Amino acid sequence: MSVRLKLTLSYAGFLLVGSGLLLTAAWVFLLRDKSLRIFVPAPSDLLRAFDPTNFGPQIFGAAAVVALVLLLLFGLVGGWILAGRMLAPLTHITDATRRAANGSLAHRVGLPGRQDEFRELADAFDAMLARLEAHIAEQRRFAANASHELRTPLAITQTLLDVASNDPDHDTGELVERLRAVNVRAIELTEALLLLSRADQRSFTREEVDLSLIAEEATETLLPFAEKKGVTIETSGEVARASGSHALLLQLATNLVHNAIVHNLPERGTVWVATTVHSGNVILTVENTGERLDPRLVSTLAEPFRRGTERIHSDQAGVGLGLAIVKSITQAHDGALTLVPRSAGGLCVTVRLPAAPFRRI
Repeated sequence: MSVRLKLTLSYAGFLLVGSGLLLTAAWVFLLRDKSLRIFVPAPSDLLRAFDPTNFGPQIFGAAAVVALVLLLLFGLVGGWILAGRMLAPLTHITDATRRAANGSLAHRVGLPGRQDEFRELADAFDAMLARLEAHIAEQRRFAANASHELRTPLAITQTLLDVASNDPDHDTGELVERLRAVNVRAIELTEALLLLSRADQRSFTREEVDLSLIAEEATETLLPFAEKKGVTIETSGEVARASGSHALLLQLATNLVHNAIVHNLPERGTVWVATTVHSGNVILTVENTGERLDPRLVSTLAEPFRRGTERIHSDQAGVGLGLAIVKSITQAHDGALTLVPRSAGGLCVTVRLPAAPFRRI
């Protein structure tokens, strides 16, 4: 049976039960001293209920049977209409679901009316469609950008080989060095894509880690690079225990500190790295000096293959996946990533992760 038919039978059944209880109460309290025959009429007595001249206890049973039959018909017809009106919003949601199953994600249910259970279901479905549409669009952009980025080193390699084949007297040592540099960049891009995929799939084992020690390890690793760039790194903070992958969180902190060093002032730049614990969360903050940034630009920096204000390819520009990897690792650890431009110039990046459960010793 369909849901509409089930609701119809339920309405009619409840109506009959209620009417039967009401008639039974009338007989028990008003007519129980009369003959039982008035409550269980003969078939020939049913027509007497339609005669307006007949009234009183003697036609109670016949009138009760006629009333129950009429109430049953009324309950079936009225229940069918009411159930149809109640279930009408499901028709719109079902149509939207079928369109989504066929690949159309641009439409929305847009259910009008007051805020009820069907409206909440429709709004949740619309929100899901919006997230799916944005996710698919992001995946398409990512695939297109990844194809472009992977094609670039291959095209450069092909060009270098063509030049070498056309000029046999060309210096092979220089060619080998340039090919090695292109190959290193292609390997870095491939490893970054694999790391991004690993974070997206959450294919890692969780363990308790101290975010302050991870930040310190990342800072010490990049300290020679910072000194070479003339950037000072200042660290501070408290013990910040979280639950997650040590390797991925170390990659997160390394990417943040590396970006803060690269995108800094040409001389006498500063990077601040700090960890705090607040309201059941552990927070890693990385700030740096630098040029003033447009808030609209900052909101796009975590997208794949974005490199600051331009798509530059310097020696330290990276492959454009640094903050994208940070965002993916943060989401895989059920955290939140916030990027805010500093009023004095530079960027403030905050990673907020759930604190590890407290364990008594």
